[in-house]
Amino acid sequence: MSLFDEDLFLKGLEQRKGTLGADYVEKNLAAADDFTRPFQEAMTAWCWGFGWGDDVIEPKTRSMMNLAMLGALGKMHEWEIHCNGAINNGVTKEEIRAIVHVVGIYCGVPQSLECFRVARKVLSERELL
Repeated sequence: MSLFDEDLFLKGLEQRKGTLGADYVEKNLAAADDFTRPFQEAMTAWCWGFGWGDDVIEPKTRSMMNLAMLGALGKMHEWEIHCNGAINNGVTKEEIRAIVHVVGIYCGVPQSLECFRVARKVLSERELL
């Protein structure tokens, strides 16, 4: 018995690859083992197929929302991954800076400094600074 809907998984896989990059997603799925694979598959179906799979909110806006939420939660490893995804979805350096400003206002200066540190790393790696 599958833990998820196959169509939702395939839709999610396409969206996940489109945002995070096919290489990243394929490496991530290939690294999954018997212990983590069910979660990877379910997360792809639920987060990317269900959560990102409709046309109500465009991917760029979803990426901006993710940066704000992940920054607020202080999940910096995920923030870095989604910062790259946001750039892939058309979020600009200026928009990333504005998102970090909002994180600072609502979550505190130390958290915005962490977001700026990671954003600088991502933007430098992508030669956007």
